Parts: sequence; structure tokens; C-alpha cells
Amino acid sequence: MSGGEVHTVVVTGASRGIGHAIARRFLAEGWRVFTCARAEVPPECRRDPNWAHHVVADLADPAGAEAFVAEVTRLLGDSPLHALVNNAGVSPKTPYRERLGVLNGSIDGWKQVFELNFFAPLRLARGFGAALHRGRGSIVNITSIAGHYVHPFAGSAYSTSKAALSGLTREMAVEFAQLGVRVNAVAPGEIRTEMISAEYEALVPRIPLERMGTTDDVAGTVFRLCTDDFAYVTGTEVFVTGGQHLY
Repeated sequence: MSGGEVHTVVVTGASRGIGHAIARRFLAEGWRVFTCARAEVPPECRRDPNWAHHVVADLADPAGAEAFVAEVTRLLGDSPLHALVNNAGVSPKTPYRERLGVLNGSIDGWKQVFELNFFAPLRLARGFGAALHRGRGSIVNITSIAGHYVHPFAGSAYSTSKAALSGLTREMAVEFAQLGVRVNAVAPGEIRTEMISAEYEALVPRIPLERMGTTDDVAGTVFRLCTDDFAYVTGTEVFVTGGQHLY
């Protein structure tokens, strides 16, 4: 950051897991953070003066996404936005935690997955476009290794929505370049969070670095993509997989 200016970031899905780690990394670097999630963030985070505002919102509902954009836009006023991190996502399972494939599950379920995983990032990017232009900012879409090969546990709707988000990242990079805004994606592999179940341990032998990733591994990559160190990088997808995507 230059000239003593406080930079501002919007992070979605920030109440836990990867999104929460991303928000905390930006806080640690002195950024002002606006967040949303379907749940509240932990109380200790709300006490940080730089955690400017948290909105409980369902971004799978177009009205919820629009309301979130409107509220943050009101709070920003004419101030610039320097980064948007589209992290919120959903990967539904059956009641028996089975993988939802192409032949099972409802089509309406697919639509709900795409609303959050694909259309919400599109709506937020559009909604914050002017503020990002003022900040000559950066958008980072959180995709997934599952968007690039058939994953044994991630469902078909999730995997396909993340593949679509990868494609959208490339399209956004070209269009948002006209606004002076960079757009990249980060594709995590097997990241240890409270949502990861025991069967994921079986995938570790297929990871060259021989461990599951941490939320901080992802958060650090996202943060760096939003800094001047990557000022000439746009339209790129960074794999944070420990090398798993090489197989």
C-alpha cells in the first residue's frame, strides 16, 4: 500500500473455513474488510476495528446478493474498493453423504448450486465494478481442483459450476481490464477444514507434497494476487493443491 491509504476488500463466505482465513489474512495486513456469509462471524473477529462490516446474507438468492452489494456500496460511498474475493460456495451431498452425480439429485438442486457458485460471483463483480475501477482493484474467484477433473467426493453440480467459474474468470479478465481491474482465480485442492471428512485422507498419497493444505495456504495466495507483486497478472488460475492437479 502506498501513501498511507487503507485498502479495502470484500470477502464472501467468510464465517468459517477458507473464507474466514482469507478475511483474517487481509486484516493482518492492515486492510479494511467487508464480509458476508449465511452465518455470523466469531465475536473476536468483530472486535477488530478493521473488520468494518459483516452482512448475514444468502448470496444464492439474487435479492440477497443485490442487497449485499447495495449495503456495501452505501458504506463505501465514493471510496475505492481494492479487492473482491468470491469465495462463497456450496457442495451438496445426499443425506448419506454420498456424491451427487449426473443421474441422481434434482435439477433444481443444480440450479441452486450454480446460483451461489457461479451467478453470485458474476452479480458481485458487476455490482462492485465501479468501486473496483476507482481502486484499480483485483477480483479473485475461488474455483476448485474439482473443476478440472472428476473428483471422487465433490458432486457433479459443484464440479461443473467451478469449471464454469474458471471460464468466467477468463472472460471477466478481458472485460474488466478495460476498467483497470485484474481478475484471477485460485483453485484449492484438498484443504483441511471443519467440513472435510475422514475419507479425504485417502487422497493424500496422490498429493506430491504429501499433506493436505491449510486454509492459510489458500489465504496467502489470494492476498498476494491482490497486491502489486501481481500487477501484470490477470486471467490466471493458480492451483493451491500441493501438486495434486498434476496427476
